[in-house]
Amino acid sequence: MKNYSMFDVIGPRMIGPSSSHTAGAARLSKAARKIGGEEIKQVSFYLHGSFAKTYKGHGTDRALVAGILGMEPNDENLRYAMEIALEKGIEFEFIEADLGDVHPNTVKIIMKGISGKTTEVIGSSVGGGNIRVFKINGLDVEFTGEYPTLLVRHIDKPGAIAKISLILSEYGINIAFMRVFRQSKGKDAFMIIETDNKINEEVIDKTKALGEDFISVYLIDAL
Repeated sequence: MKNYSMFDVIGPRMIGPSSSHTAGAARLSKAARKIGGEEIKQVSFYLHGSFAKTYKGHGTDRALVAGILGMEPNDENLRYAMEIALEKGIEFEFIEADLGDVHPNTVKIIMKGISGKTTEVIGSSVGGGNIRVFKINGLDVEFTGEYPTLLVRHIDKPGAIAKISLILSEYGINIAFMRVFRQSKGKDAFMIIETDNKINEEVIDKTKALGEDFISVYLIDAL
């Protein structure tokens, strides 16, 4: 028999009306913003399934833009997110799309940052405000944002995992879950590390300084 927490029963603290279509959507786009790694100037949201059918009535559009602005799901300004984004000069659009055999509350987020760099993130809002991110720039990944999460894009070479693990150990950070996703042997890979402890900026700086085989480092605080 499954045990249920109060969170499962009453859902997250949020601006409504829907935990899946509002809170989850805001968390997804906030995670995407972190992965983008810079201020966003343009973003396209490709909405699948239920998201596509109800995004206006359930506030998914406002929530997605709010996440790009870095807002929490319970931010009182979430309802004004689109107006705030326009004031900041951020362009956004919503496109109904068939993303294939995925959860009905799935969105593909394509962002262009102030440097001109484009980042693509695909994820789902799976209920109760919970999320699952499963693709970054075409590469399969898997994380939920439940834990502090370190994402390291690197070249698939021996010793990469050991180097990151050593840095985390030096700072007393315990790894809860670790997964590595790669395109093919010796090519682009993503290391996803979810931890029991908060990850500080010194860890990020040390990881970035490991060398050219470590292409980019992202930190997503527990959402």
